[in-house]
Amino acid sequence: MTLIPKRLIIIFVLIIAGIVLGRLAVRGFMNLLLGGTLFGGNIL
Repeated sequence: MTLIPKRLIIIFVLIIAGIVLGRLAVRGFMNLLLGGTLFGGNIL
């Protein structure tokens, strides 16, 4: 019975890590496309 909550916690942590890494990957990709917006460049 104790394996189920531990497994849910691991899945939850993996989901959060995936979201964070996904957003960083998208931001890095947009940075490559838009030319340095990640490092203080302004488009708007």
